[in-house]
Amino acid sequence: MRLFLHYLIILGSSYVTSTYGPNQRAQMTGDILLGGLFPIHFGVASKDQDLAARPESTLCVRFNFRGFRWLQAMVFAIEEINNSSNLLPNITLGYRIFDTCNTVSKALEATLSFVAQNKIDSLNLDEFCNCTDHIPSTIAVVGAAGSAVSTAVANLLGLFYIPQISYASSSRLLSNKNQYKSFMRTIPTDEYQATGMADIIEYFQWNWVIAVASDDDYGRPGIEKFEKEMEERDICIHLNELISQYFEDHEIRALADRIENSTAKVIVVFAGGPDIEPLIKEMVRRNITDRTWLASEAWASSSLVAKPEYLDVVGGTIGFALKAGHIPGFREFLQQVQPKKDSHNEFVREFWEETFNCYLKDSPRLQESDNGSTSFRPLCTGEEDITSVETPYLDYTHLRISYNAYVAVYSIAQALQDIFTCTPGHGLFANNSCADIKKIEAWQVLKQLRHLNYTNSMGEKMHFDENADLVANYTIINWQRSTEDGSVIFEEVGYYNIHAKRGAKLSVDKTKILWNGYSREVPFSNCSEDCEPGTRKGIIDSMPTCCFECTECSDGEYSNHRDASVCTKCPNNSWSNENHTFCFLKEIEFLSWTEPFGIALAICAVVGVVLTAFVMGVFVRFRNTPIVKATNRELSYVLLFSLICCFSSSLIFIGEPQDWTCRLRQPAFGISFVLCISCILVKTNRVLLVFEAKIPTSLHRKWWGLNLQFLLVFLFTFVQVMICVVWLYNAPPSSYRNHDIDEIIFITCNEGSVMGLGFLIGYTCLLAAICFFFAFKSRKLPENFTEAKFITFSMLIFFIVWISFIPAYFSTYGKFVSAVEVIAILASSFGLLACIFFNKVYIILFKPSRNTIEEVRCSTAAHAFKVAAKATLKHNTASRKKSGSIGGSSASTPSSSISLKTNGNNCDETSGKHRPRVSFGSGTVTLSLSFEESRRSSLM
Repeated sequence: MRLFLHYLIILGSSYVTSTYGPNQRAQMTGDILLGGLFPIHFGVASKDQDLAARPESTLCVRFNFRGFRWLQAMVFAIEEINNSSNLLPNITLGYRIFDTCNTVSKALEATLSFVAQNKIDSLNLDEFCNCTDHIPSTIAVVGAAGSAVSTAVANLLGLFYIPQISYASSSRLLSNKNQYKSFMRTIPTDEYQATGMADIIEYFQWNWVIAVASDDDYGRPGIEKFEKEMEERDICIHLNELISQYFEDHEIRALADRIENSTAKVIVVFAGGPDIEPLIKEMVRRNITDRTWLASEAWASSSLVAKPEYLDVVGGTIGFALKAGHIPGFREFLQQVQPKKDSHNEFVREFWEETFNCYLKDSPRLQESDNGSTSFRPLCTGEEDITSVETPYLDYTHLRISYNAYVAVYSIAQALQDIFTCTPGHGLFANNSCADIKKIEAWQVLKQLRHLNYTNSMGEKMHFDENADLVANYTIINWQRSTEDGSVIFEEVGYYNIHAKRGAKLSVDKTKILWNGYSREVPFSNCSEDCEPGTRKGIIDSMPTCCFECTECSDGEYSNHRDASVCTKCPNNSWSNENHTFCFLKEIEFLSWTEPFGIALAICAVVGVVLTAFVMGVFVRFRNTPIVKATNRELSYVLLFSLICCFSSSLIFIGEPQDWTCRLRQPAFGISFVLCISCILVKTNRVLLVFEAKIPTSLHRKWWGLNLQFLLVFLFTFVQVMICVVWLYNAPPSSYRNHDIDEIIFITCNEGSVMGLGFLIGYTCLLAAICFFFAFKSRKLPENFTEAKFITFSMLIFFIVWISFIPAYFSTYGKFVSAVEVIAILASSFGLLACIFFNKVYIILFKPSRNTIEEVRCSTAAHAFKVAAKATLKHNTASRKKSGSIGGSSASTPSSSISLKTNGNNCDETSGKHRPRVSFGSGTVTLSLSFEESRRSSLM
């Protein structure tokens, strides 16, 4: 197995040497040798190998002027270092630079030559060959350009710990130090670039884009990171495509069809210039000019695409370019190139022929032209003026990749300088030892590079981070057409600072950008039109989240900016306007003193108080008249006072509810009404008991005196007071702002406990029911005494009002709840006042003739006669039935007659000394009703 490995390395070394002859490398000897890998050509010729004969090496095609300039930057840096007296004095750097042709296979062919010689000594291959005199060891490699190429090269160089510093490979996979041990770079990783491109899209408020990536280790990881960033920002990718410079024509046409049919107007491309060029050509052929391109650094300034004839399609491209650097003297160095002077760099000959479109006299391509395999070109001398032609090689305006290659060479030189100046005991190796610069090995250079920290000639700090990446930032460029010659210019419009905090990394001057080559208006690339203020995004089934319909905000919600994802709910004290673009303060409503309805209720309450006070004044003024005495004037006074309280309690329901008014109004109303009903109940029940007794006795007078009456009123009222106390203690009412109604805030009272309110009203209704029962039972008593009919009517009104109140109370809201209760209080209070007192006031004021003792006696006597007659008839009927059952049916029944005799005088004419009589068939019964006025008064 070991012998086979030896053979493989020797074979690779000899194969590389034979394949890469003098015409295919740039080489210069020195004490220390550096390797270089540059894409001098864009690709290789497509050729099927049928293996009918021995395979031939593929031919590199399409000269890369920018790639040749990058190579020249490495050569310039090495010559500058060799001419320096401060950096590596007395040490000469040499180089071997190969063309990768932008392909993995060609890069590996070159890498084998670096690896083979480094291991010949360790493998003891002197017995097989003696080639050490011809190929010195390579202690570091600068390159390669493409990430896919660098990945393959890094796998091979990492096996032998040969440091590799890439100037253009940005794939984030290369940051994996476990896999790529010796890889380093002077370009930022795509990890940051993908984030920056997503930030650009978010900055311009695009949410519907196309993603295109090269099908290699550069494009796939870059677009994968880009997709994650887009998901975090809720931005959708309509198409996600892979591309390669080796795609067939029909594949390119199919991709162009999908892009043309897409509604996305922004195309994000993670690819190199050679990969994207075929697609750009097809887009130019179709004249698709309404797309905006977002370019990664690999093609942001590519000469393959940045051509004047392509600007109608790619004009306005936004690109992520590396920060440009300055290389003093490099422009003059580029202009001094000539085939005769640069014999060590055989790439110069092909560069000269491609620049001047000619053939040098001894060029192998001239022989191919003679054979008819290539187009005819004139001969050139090699002494033409390079400054007389326009070529990307001399584009000195923005040195980006060239500067990175320049920095890579200086980083290696600085590491060698650190080794050269190392003091024993302060080195990086075992026992703090130093490496020998004359016997330096690649792994020692790698160790020193990992700890590199220096300041370059431009004053910039140079060091590699933990992932062996050089710290750098991006410049945002915009492709524009030059007004002078129509060429492509890269206008710097911003920058992306990798190490700034989130939200401050991107800086763009939109005033400098020309979109699609001429417009200042930012292109629209959204799946749906932006939603206007007052609307929000609505999800469409089976569509990405970026595709939506605009839905109007619900009432009470608003959106004050375009393209809102959600509507914001208005604060509790606000409501949305008709267009739902802002919130205005809700109108505050309550049963106010100033509104017509509140004024009307207040006037009614005041009228009730005035009328009640007037009635009380009449009763006080005529307190000694029979009518007032007959109504039990002391209880009447209490009754009238309670009615004043009832009317007054309704006023507490008007005005802005406060905590104290909410806690006062229901108890005031409940206690006032219970006091009123209690007075009516006691006086009605007392008279009923007296008149149902045949003869008032001292027992009645004792138990139905004034003291007992007031005690009963107090006890009935005290029960209501206790209900209120328990209610206020356990669940006190409070002021409450009801925000549930649109556009209005109702300030109401939260009763605290509906049960407490129910007990309060329920107890009042219970007393009213008992009062109604007694009033109905005593409806035929002398109306001078109890006004039974009117009390019955008043209780009916009371029940109708409060039975209607219950559903009305629970079906209304806001200020109308208070209004309903006020109306109920006023209606029941006016009913009681009118039914009980208005008739008596009318008699007292307008019918004084009926307000006499005789009128009262007559009414009382009439009632007594009716009661006596009814009792006698009942007794007589019972006697007849009894005698009939004893004497048989033939017995005669004496006729009976009842007559009222008043000694020949009418009731109105009799004095108080006359005694009415009731006559029956067998005799006369005299019923005395001649009470003393004081006794009658006490009974009534």
